[in-house]
Amino acid sequence: MPNARKFFNAREQQILLDAIAKAELNTSGEIRVHVENFSFRSEIKNAEKVFVKLKMHETKERNGILIYIAAFSRKIAVVGDEGIHQKLGNEFWQSLVTKLIGQFKTDKKAEALAGAIVECGAQLGNFFPRKNDDSNELTNTISY
Repeated sequence: MPNARKFFNAREQQILLDAIAKAELNTSGEIRVHVENFSFRSEIKNAEKVFVKLKMHETKERNGILIYIAAFSRKIAVVGDEGIHQKLGNEFWQSLVTKLIGQFKTDKKAEALAGAIVECGAQLGNFFPRKNDDSNELTNTISY
């Protein structure tokens, strides 16, 4: 049975955690990565379900972004809460997914994903700059 927890090795997981920390430095936004084995339905629907399960819709400014990966189904989705989605829209999410899929094929998946995380952080920073009283509302760990 495939194991999503092994999709990224320990070094790659650290690259991703560092990217999340870096991406959130200049924004009040929150970024999470979720990896599971399979997506038997729409990856967008699964991502939205995970988004709620991780309580990402409960951030103060509604500015969370989830990068969802179904490792063995080879599906990726990026969804943002209403605050950031209103600013960026579906085209941004889809262009990010298209770029990620292309980069995953080069077998540099952690580096590609780290780049996407930092790009999300930059967008969040444009619309939701970090405030003096900002706190990390969600854990930066990868969920499975």
